[in-house]
Amino acid sequence: MRELTDLKGLHPRDLTRRQRLVLAFGVGLVTVVLLFTAIYYWGMRALEGQPRSVFQAFNTVIETMTTTGYGADAPWTTPAMNVFVATMQVTGVVIGFVTLRILVIPLFERTPLNLDDRLTIKNDHVVVAEYERDTEVLLDELEALDVEYVLIESDEEEAKRLSDDGYQAINGDPEDRDDLERATIQRASLLITDAGDNTASIVLTALEANEDLRVVSFTASTRRRAALAEVGVDRSVSPRALIGRRLAEKATTPVSVPESVDEEDEVAIRELLVRRDSPLHGVRVRDSPLAAHPNLTLVAGWFDGELRLPPSPEDRLTPNTVLVVAGPEGTIDEVAAEVGGTRTPRAAAQSWVIVAGFGEGGHEAAATLPDGVSVTTVDESPDSGADVVGDVTEPETLQAVDIEAASALVVTVGEDATALLTVAMARSLSDDVEILVRVTEAEKTAPAFRAGADYVLSVQRVCARLVAAEVHGERIMDPVGQIRLVRADAAPFAGETLADARRNPERGWTVVGVAREGAVLTDERTEIADTDEMFVAGSDDAIQEFERTVDSS
Repeated sequence: MRELTDLKGLHPRDLTRRQRLVLAFGVGLVTVVLLFTAIYYWGMRALEGQPRSVFQAFNTVIETMTTTGYGADAPWTTPAMNVFVATMQVTGVVIGFVTLRILVIPLFERTPLNLDDRLTIKNDHVVVAEYERDTEVLLDELEALDVEYVLIESDEEEAKRLSDDGYQAINGDPEDRDDLERATIQRASLLITDAGDNTASIVLTALEANEDLRVVSFTASTRRRAALAEVGVDRSVSPRALIGRRLAEKATTPVSVPESVDEEDEVAIRELLVRRDSPLHGVRVRDSPLAAHPNLTLVAGWFDGELRLPPSPEDRLTPNTVLVVAGPEGTIDEVAAEVGGTRTPRAAAQSWVIVAGFGEGGHEAAATLPDGVSVTTVDESPDSGADVVGDVTEPETLQAVDIEAASALVVTVGEDATALLTVAMARSLSDDVEILVRVTEAEKTAPAFRAGADYVLSVQRVCARLVAAEVHGERIMDPVGQIRLVRADAAPFAGETLADARRNPERGWTVVGVAREGAVLTDERTEIADTDEMFVAGSDDAIQEFERTVDSS
C-alpha cells in the first residue's frame, strides 16, 4: 500500500491523522496475527495432541482469518480450540471490514475524505484564516522556511485542491470557533487574516480561544488600522500602500561615492539585479560567488522591497533581488554576468519622480518621497486629486509630464495589464528613466522586466515574505537616506586582515578595501597597515557612527 510505504522514515510528529490511523491499524493487525499464531501453536500441542510447527500454525491462522479454509487440521476435538477458531473467524471478518473502510474505500475515493485527517500534529504554528491573494505563493514561502501552518479555506473545492496538492489546508468557516479549533488555534503562535469585512469577527473569535496569539491582518485600506488595532490586530498591512512606499524608498535610496574616490582607485559600487533566469536563483547569499569572492564586498541588498544592510548570509537570492556590491570595477564586471543583470547605481537621489496611478499605493509612494524630490502624480480619474489627469498608457499623457526629463517613474496602477503597457510605453519614450512597478500576480514579474522595468514588486510575493518575516521575528529595516562610500584612516584596524574587519555585519558598515601606494587592495587576506587608507561603505547613520566612534579615535 502506498500509504504504508509513505510512512517509512517519518517521525510520528510528521504524520497526518490518516497516516497515524493506518500505522496503528498495521501494528494492530500484525499483533493480532502473531498472538493467534502463538495460541494456536500451543493449543494444537497441549489440547489437541497434534503438534504443529510455528509456520503451519501461522498458515492456519491466515487461512481462518481470511475465510479461505482450514486444510487437514479441521475438525478440532476440544471445546477450547473450537471456540478459539470461531473467535479467529469473527476477528477476520471484522478486520476485513476495517481494512475496507480505512484503506480500500479511501484509496479509490468512494467515500468523502476528511481533510483534517491529512493534518500533521501542530504546535506553535501559523493559522491562515482565509487568504484572498494567491494562496500557493504564501504557502510555498512558509514551506520553504519549514514553518508549520494550517490554512482554513471557506471554499470547499479550493480547500480540497490545495490539500490534494500536499498543502496543510482544511475546509471551514474561520468565524466559527469549532473550525478554528480544528486548526488547533489554541496551540498556534500567529494568526494571519485576509478576509475583508470578516476580519474583526475572525480575530475576536480566535483570541477567545487563544489570547496569546499574535495577529497580522491584510486590509484594503490603511484607514482601517485603528479599528483593527482595537479588536486585537498587532499589525495591519495594506499591501498596495506597502508596495507603493517600498517602491518610493527604492527610488530614493542612492549610492553616494566621495569625490576622493576616482577612476584610478578602481573602487566601484554597483547594483546587481538577480533576474529569473539567473543561475543564482534560490542560492543563499553565503553560497553565492559574490559572498565567496575575496575581492568583493556585499554592502546591502533589496529583498522584495526590504533593504538589508548588509544582507544576512542566510538570505536567499530570488528573482528581483538587488545586491549592492563594492570592489574593483573590473572584478564586478566579471561577476555581474553570473548574476544575470547589472546596472550602474545612481550617484545622487532622484530629483524628479512621476507616480503613475494615484490610488492607495500612489498616495503612499508620493507621501514617502523625500521633501527635496519633485513629484508629479498622474491618474485617469478626475476625482483622484492627481496633478495630471490622463491615461498613462497613452504617449501623450507621459509626454505631457515630460517623461524624458524625469529621473524615475513609479507605476502603481490598478491592473497588471495596464501596468505592463505603461512600462512598455514609458520605456519607448525614455531610455534613461528608472522604472519601478507594482504588479499583483507574482508571475507578472518577468513580463514586467521584459517590458522595460528596472525594479518590480509583486503584491503576492511581498505579502508572503512579510508573513515569513513575522513568523521569524525579523526586523524589516527602514531604508536610509543613502548608501555611502567613504575614505578613512586605517590605523584603528592595523594588524587585522580585511576578513577580520568585515566580520561584524550588525554594525551597519563594512570595510571594502584599503588604498596602499597608489593601489587598492580588496582581497580579504590583506593585512591592514597603519599607513593605509580604508574604504568603508554603509548607511548614512552607520557611517556617521563609524566616524564618531572609529575614525575619530
